[in-house]
Amino acid sequence: MESRRITVGDREWAVRIGGPETRHHVLLLPDAGDPADIYDQVCERLQTSDLHTIAIESIDGLDATAVFAILDQLKVPWANLVGSGAGAELAWQLAARGFGRFMSLIAAGGGHPAAPGTDGEVKDASCPPVEIPTTLLATKRLPRPVAEGSSRFVYGEFRLVPMDVTDVASEAGHELATEVVLRTSFW
Repeated sequence: MESRRITVGDREWAVRIGGPETRHHVLLLPDAGDPADIYDQVCERLQTSDLHTIAIESIDGLDATAVFAILDQLKVPWANLVGSGAGAELAWQLAARGFGRFMSLIAAGGGHPAAPGTDGEVKDASCPPVEIPTTLLATKRLPRPVAEGSSRFVYGEFRLVPMDVTDVASEAGHELATEVVLRTSFW
């Protein structure tokens, strides 16, 4: 994978890019504190499936404006969106507010911001529903009964997949890659 630095405003973002040059792009957002290479094995599997991968190395300080600017600089008109933990929280926001920019959403360990979390609190009641096909991976941090609450905030096909892991990217990368391939396929 090629490592690139992309400047947005006064910040610079490290991005890992790989795979064939196709119109099928996958944008991967890590959890806070994840190592820069957290998605490398997942990306290898995705690239084998003819998907072009874009993995942002750190979520610290990343917001919707920066994500859209990164995609613009990479000349990516739309992407399939993947996020884990804090990256899932940002992915839900992007999918809800970036209509037409994202084809699908795969969120691991983080539900829709308007749905009550494991503590019963709602993070962002103003977050609109997403209108794209969505897969939510329930984990030990986001148990299935809590994850089910996100389904009412998806106005598209919704799939809930329970996984008996804490961190999908590091503990079940092969399953994450499979879910991404299933969600990005049009068959």
